Amino acid sequence: MKAAVVSGPGQKPVYAKFDEPAASDGHCVVRVGASALSQLARARASGQHYSSTGTYPFVAGVDGAGRLDDGTRVYFFAPAAPFGAMAERTLAAVAQCIALPDALDDITAAAIAIPGMSSWAALTERARFVAGETVLINGATGASGQLAVQVAKQLGAGRIIATGRNRAVLDKLRALGADTIIPLGDDEAALDRTLEASFADGVDIVLDYLWGPSARAMLMAAARASDAQRALRFVQIGSISGGEIALPAAVLRSSAITLIGSGLGSIAFERLLVTVRAVLDAAASGGLHVDAKAVPLAELDAHWDDDDGMRTVFVTG
Repeated sequence: MKAAVVSGPGQKPVYAKFDEPAASDGHCVVRVGASALSQLARARASGQHYSSTGTYPFVAGVDGAGRLDDGTRVYFFAPAAPFGAMAERTLAAVAQCIALPDALDDITAAAIAIPGMSSWAALTERARFVAGETVLINGATGASGQLAVQVAKQLGAGRIIATGRNRAVLDKLRALGADTIIPLGDDEAALDRTLEASFADGVDIVLDYLWGPSARAMLMAAARASDAQRALRFVQIGSISGGEIALPAAVLRSSAITLIGSGLGSIAFERLLVTVRAVLDAAASGGLHVDAKAVPLAELDAHWDDDDGMRTVFVTG
């Protein structure tokens, strides 16, 4: 079969032949229809994600949509190594396959599952979100951040604050449910004042997709505006702006801030699948939307580095 094959450390996947998977106890062969190019898929393929195995060769792709031998349409997550989702066929644990709603096509299911799950799980499983709370989404202009705005709205957030650098997308976020927009620009003093005013008004949860300077600025501003009667849950999800920050210890000692991580390893696997099912159901009913483009898997090389604001989904048909 043909697949996106990673042959060694630091190498991009190439469209090439790979061994066929065979069904085994607890695992089934999935004929893949679509698999999205997510940040997680890229990081795993590069060997830089903390969940990477370091064993080569393997097939790229961490999730997708397809059909079982009996024709059942499913979403599948975390295929059994060395198989991956970006292939004509893959091997997935039966327990990690979720039947797809009839109203949801393969491309949308593949595009929306992981970014939707990232915020749904962060809110419900890690932050223990309560309807009516105020949610600030740091880095809301990417696919995951845009979905986070929609998920917070879907779950009943009382107020949603969104930050980002892309002004065109920031303006679009109001239509998706954001009440307040905060541009991340070069004027650090102005940003600090805006953030401090926002936290003084009351923020219950931060969903952070960036880390780096903006996350540090938020934690500092939250500490200055700290109200022990309204504790802040700061949920770290992604680190596009940097893997480390220098944070004064007094920020945590002097404030009611709880730092929480959300990702693979921080949530029981079965609970992650529960959140994915919720995302897929919400998408099927029209509650969530993602901009996606379908690209033939054979054109993998030309689209692996795509970053045009749309979710790239590789299709095999």
